[in-house]
Amino acid sequence: MEHKKYQNRLLYEKSPYLQQHAHNPVNWFPWKEEAFNTANKENKPVFLSIGYSTCHWCHVMAHESFEDEGVARLINEIFIPVKVDREERPDIDKVYMQVAILMTGSGGWPLTIFLTPDKTPFFAATYIPKNNQYGHKGLIEILQQVKELWKYQQNKLLEQGNQLIDALQKNSVNLNGEILTNEILERAYQEFSDRFDNKAGGFGKAPKFPSPHQLLFLLRYWKRTENEQALAMVEKTLQSMQAGGIFDHIGFGFHRYSTDKNWILPHFEKMLYDQALLSMSYLEAYQMTGKIIYSDTARKILNYVTRDMMSEEGGFYSAEDADSEGEEGKYYLWTEKELKDILDKDEFVFVKKYFNIETEGNLYKKGQPGEIFGNRNIFYKGFQEQTRADITKEIVVSDTGKWEKIREKLYGIRAKRIPPDKDRKILTDWNGLIIAALAKAAQVLEDEDFLEAAKKAADFIFRRLEDSSNHLLHRYSEGDAAIPGFLDDYAFLIWGLLELYKATFSNEYLQKALDLNKVLFLDFWDEKNGGFYFTSANNEQLLIRQKEVYDGAIPSGNSVAFYNLLKLADFTGNKQFKQRAYQLLKAFSPMVEQNPSAYAYFLTGVDLLYL
Repeated sequence: MEHKKYQNRLLYEKSPYLQQHAHNPVNWFPWKEEAFNTANKENKPVFLSIGYSTCHWCHVMAHESFEDEGVARLINEIFIPVKVDREERPDIDKVYMQVAILMTGSGGWPLTIFLTPDKTPFFAATYIPKNNQYGHKGLIEILQQVKELWKYQQNKLLEQGNQLIDALQKNSVNLNGEILTNEILERAYQEFSDRFDNKAGGFGKAPKFPSPHQLLFLLRYWKRTENEQALAMVEKTLQSMQAGGIFDHIGFGFHRYSTDKNWILPHFEKMLYDQALLSMSYLEAYQMTGKIIYSDTARKILNYVTRDMMSEEGGFYSAEDADSEGEEGKYYLWTEKELKDILDKDEFVFVKKYFNIETEGNLYKKGQPGEIFGNRNIFYKGFQEQTRADITKEIVVSDTGKWEKIREKLYGIRAKRIPPDKDRKILTDWNGLIIAALAKAAQVLEDEDFLEAAKKAADFIFRRLEDSSNHLLHRYSEGDAAIPGFLDDYAFLIWGLLELYKATFSNEYLQKALDLNKVLFLDFWDEKNGGFYFTSANNEQLLIRQKEVYDGAIPSGNSVAFYNLLKLADFTGNKQFKQRAYQLLKAFSPMVEQNPSAYAYFLTGVDLLYL
């Protein structure tokens, strides 16, 4: 519970995540020079905590430690504490996440970094429990140890931090390589094939993330080679995800990832970027196969987005939380008794059969993540063991008009529950992705409503998040637009504008894409080694100026910019765009050569280049 008797400097911030911590007893500062000047003046290290508003483990650490007066007293005594919203300041998050990976071998959120007053890191961790457990030190013990180290071994910590910065800087240098040939596509396909889960779809083991840009690559690979296994991997994955609990069968949209390999038990956040990229994957699968299950799923995703995530002004909100009433997933789960009370006997029998409803709860397994949900059920269709044809047949049977009537009844009941919090900040980059998805859906599904939503969102960005010289801002919240745009803001919005141009043939959208692309080269391009930096020359300068091409939860800005350049070359006939694309390809080819499947969206550009 929040301690309303306290308030700190976060009270005046616009980020929903920072506002969540505005009444902690921790004396949080936002990331501003005031914090580091204070740390320097008082000779204190900085306690940097990075998270986001819909992050479950961020909430857990906040409740355990940041709302605890004893822990807060320790943090305030030893440190100058600084809170950062990773979605508002991805530049800070990316730099210090690299630090965490270098120091610990892994990353995640909440991200906890201890810094010197000049922002040099010397400790990194993710979630830290309040007290010692399972052989790991708790936050209280770590804080006390740092107090002693800072007092008696400060020089050693500074030396350790400087070594980290040297390693970061070495890792950030990219050297030009050779032009990749289309042989790299074969290697990437083989890597995906080797990791493919034949039983449940997806790649690797639990937890499983949707990673829709990987499916987009495989669809293009199938189109190029007619390799049926490539299409089979895509279809198995798309159908298993749609059948699983990771898809919200009652209200639509996809949750962030699955904690199990069968896509049944999700981590319950809903992120705007997942809806955008997944809807594009389902749309392209529909284009290539003609199967209604894919167009229907894409339409449901975008119906959810336009219904629940669109602001009155036309921009799209960032995310919905995993938790409601302090419990993860509570909004989405049902007991068998609840369903019996709501539905008539015939409806209940139908739901129990097709959605695996159990008296003891279909998530309960002793010692497994689902144990915490007790006798509650998630709606999922468990057909992962069947063939693609069987899955399609079963899903069609359960998606009859009868199910739609039941779904509407359950949706009406669920809507009366206390909903998860919504992160109402509007991000330019994620809006670029949803504009691309809506415009693509307008073309593929011939749906004018989706086109109007895409145009309205683009108009919102132009009106609220762009200045007269075509420079973008990253974030809009509570009437306030702020933070100079990053690479992803430009690249993803250009992607959306190019899809709008294809849907409307309005030169306005093509010209706007060209204008933004010009700014991209002026402010982000590395003239020495090629490729785009994540931050512009006008952004705050951090420990390093990062340049990345790895396609993680979403495609990298460089991957999207690469693809955009090739499309701009096609649309305008200007060969300079293709020449720039070749320079970008050479800049990152050594990295892509090492592990091709980690750069799936970048390779969709390679595929387009060699069509």
